[in-house]
Order: sequence, then structure tokens, then C-alpha cells
Amino acid sequence: MRSQDYFLLHRLQSSSLLISDIAILADEFKDHLVPDPGCHYDQLIEINLSELKPHINGPFTPDLAHPVAEVGTVAEKEGWPVDIRVGLIGSCTNSSYEDMGRSAAVAKQALAHGLKCKSQFTITPGSEQIRATIERDGYAQILRDVGGIVLANACGPCIGQWDRKDIKKGEKNTIVTSYNRNFTGRNDANPETHAFVTSPEIVTALAIAGTLKFNPETDFLTGKDGKKFKLEAPDVDELPRAEFDPGQDTYQHPPKDSSGQRVDVSPTSQRLQLLEPFDKWDGKDLEDLQILIKVKGKCTTDHISAAGPWLKFRGHLDNISNNLLIGAINIENGKANSVRNAVTQEFGPVPDTARYYKKNGIRWVVIGDENYGEGSSREHAALEPRHLGGRAIITKSFARIHETNLKKQGLLPLTFADPADYNKIHPVDKLTIQGLKDFAPGKPLKCIIKHPNGTQETILLNHTFNETQIEWFRAGSALNRMKELQQ
Repeated sequence: MRSQDYFLLHRLQSSSLLISDIAILADEFKDHLVPDPGCHYDQLIEINLSELKPHINGPFTPDLAHPVAEVGTVAEKEGWPVDIRVGLIGSCTNSSYEDMGRSAAVAKQALAHGLKCKSQFTITPGSEQIRATIERDGYAQILRDVGGIVLANACGPCIGQWDRKDIKKGEKNTIVTSYNRNFTGRNDANPETHAFVTSPEIVTALAIAGTLKFNPETDFLTGKDGKKFKLEAPDVDELPRAEFDPGQDTYQHPPKDSSGQRVDVSPTSQRLQLLEPFDKWDGKDLEDLQILIKVKGKCTTDHISAAGPWLKFRGHLDNISNNLLIGAINIENGKANSVRNAVTQEFGPVPDTARYYKKNGIRWVVIGDENYGEGSSREHAALEPRHLGGRAIITKSFARIHETNLKKQGLLPLTFADPADYNKIHPVDKLTIQGLKDFAPGKPLKCIIKHPNGTQETILLNHTFNETQIEWFRAGSALNRMKELQQ
């Protein structure tokens, strides 16, 4: 970033500016807000800010968008529950001081008319600093007064750490959150929870109304005195006027000299396990890889390594690996967590089949669809397949962060040079990946598809490895390579 651009960004972030102020700043720095001379774009998108309307996304995916004004009608048409059981704001996403302030401003309007939330309402501060500052400035108390519960500033319902009591598993219901993702079962492990995501102030307004059919821009609420009123769009400070309160300092300094320190973990512990280095590449091509699963459709990191109750095993790689790909849909039978064991020909859970292959020295591969690994940057979604004997993940395309995580664990994330080649591979085939001895940035690898009838097809696989990442692969993982460099 150029110094002038940084200065402009700092001015915008550090002040509560009116639109007119922003316009003056934009004019002052206009030379840095336009394309470079001679720059060409494939597509130009014009956005009229005055035409933008609040949106809500879901259920079950963050890329299904609806105007808030229309979602109630869509929900009734689709058979989604319109009554909102719980509204949830905060977590690491949309939990800034301004976000909390905007929600508190909406809540304050309801309180002024004697109203509280019709839905349950939870607030998760995004950090200790935010928690302490909204407590000091009164936002937290306003949100409590309207019926909210302020949770710990930690991973909670957003990642599935939610001991939910108001419904039974399998009960159809709707929740609205300001979290970053809303995949099936993510928040409460209930596949029938219809989770929607939107801004914190919209969540607060909907939690007050208790229904998806409420449009805060146009609809009226009825106060305790029987009078109707409309919520006004919140206008609050972006930053606290009295600086941030850092809150409690809970950081524990490591010892200055750790050479004599040892970490003792009970061998019978079910929650902690010391990691062992992954094996190095043996210098050979990958021959006759068994296909563990050919995934159909969306496969997020929640499908690959479910959260919720599994998170208690985050420190025990072998135990948490029992959730490997249990949410992914097998193209062979349309089922989740049911794959064919190529040796026994019996169908069973994905982790059990992977363990069988590992025990019997059978290396395996996963075939995926588009945007494989979207969602949380969940390290275990890369650790688990490596731990259970996986060698490569071949897809039409990857989510960028997951692709890098796979590389760090010594796996090969590869993409079809021709996406249509996905259809050439069947779950009963075996794959050989060639060209690893000459593995180089930008150079495709060759894949031989071996069908059970003896026929073969050859396709090309692309990759995005750079030189350093190729060193990770050869060493067995990024950590292995770091250790090599220290010796």
C-alpha cells in the first residue's frame, strides 16, 4: 500500500466522519482512488449506494441472499419456519465496537417503548477489549436489558459450542445470526436448524420482532402502551470516545529458557495427544491410490471436520479424526458418511474405511467438486486426512485457505486441468499420480485413471505450489521442513 493510501485509510478509520467529510477526503486523494493509467478490466460493476437494501442470507449457506423485506414471503413459500427462536450476534465476526453500538442503539429504541426481544438473544463480544469497552460504555447492559445474554468472548455458538436447550435435535426451527457462516448443523449440530446470517443491527431488530416477516425499514412495532412505532437506523460512534479498555490481561509468558522443559501428556488421555511427525515423501510417484470418497456438491470444512461436540478433541488428532468427512455426500450412493471399502466391498463410515486402508498400507485420495474446503480455516480439516493415510485431494477448485492448509500437512491439493475430467473418475477406480520427481511450480502432474475393467485414461492435474511449498511436500509437512532447516 502506498503511504498516501495508508494515510487516507487511517483518516477514514480513526474518525467518525459525515458523508460530506468523506467526500472532501475523497477529493483530496482522488488520484489514489482511480485505476492506474492504461489499466483494463474484464468487467465493470457500477454500484449505486442509494439503492442498496439490507439483505439476509440463508438458510444452510451464506450465498443464498434475500432482501430483508422479502425473506418472510420467501420463507413461507419454501416452508421455512418464520418464527425466530434465537438471534445471535458477535463472535469473531461483526463484533466491533461499532457493531455492538449499532445493536445497542436498536435495542434502546425498543426499551424506550417497553419492549424486549420476543426471540432468545445472545451476544458474543469479539475480544476481551471489546467486552471490557462495551461493559464500560453501557452497551452490554442495554443488550441485557432488552433480553440478551452476554456470553464469554470466545468461540461459542458460531462454531457449534452451544449447549442448546430450547429445541430437540431434528426439530425444525429458524435462528438468525451475524456470524460468518451458516452451514447445515454448524451452530447447534441440528440439521433442521434453518440458520440465516445478516448484520448485527438487523439480527437485533428481528430478535425484537421475533419473525422473519418483519421489515425494520418499513414495518411498525407496537409498544407496551399500545402505540405503534418504527425503528430508526442506528447512528453511533465507530470508535469509543474514551479509547478502548484493554480488559483483563490473561497472557501467560513462556519461560525464558525452555530447553529443560518437557510436556507430559497421559497416554490414556482422550483429549490431548502429542503430535508425531508425518512421514517424508519417499521420492516416488504415487501409485494405485484408492479413492476414499468421491464427493458430490458442496464440501466445506464443516463437512470435512465437523465442529460442535468434536471440538473437545482438538488436542487429540487421532480422536478428532473420527469425524473425517462424515458430512460429505458420497456420489456413489447419495449418502453422508457411507463409503465402499474397496477390499471388503462393504459400506461403512468414512473414518473407519480410512483407518482400514491405513492399517493395511493402502494410500488413498479424495475427489472433490467446486470450492472444496470453503468455510472456516480449520486446520484439522487438513491434519485429519494426512493422519489417516491420505496423499492427495483432487478437485475442480479449492477454497484458497484450505488449499494452503493441505500443502502445510504434506498433502497434494490438485485441480483438474479440465473440470469435466471429474466425471471420468468413478469411486471404484484407482489413480496414479506421475511427475513428482520433477515437481515444479506451474508444471502440471499426470494422472492415470485405472478402471476395474482394465482400461485406462490419462488426464492432467494442475497445482499452485511454489518452491517453498514443494519443499514442504518433500519433507512431509511444513513443520518437518522447519525442523530440517534448524538442523
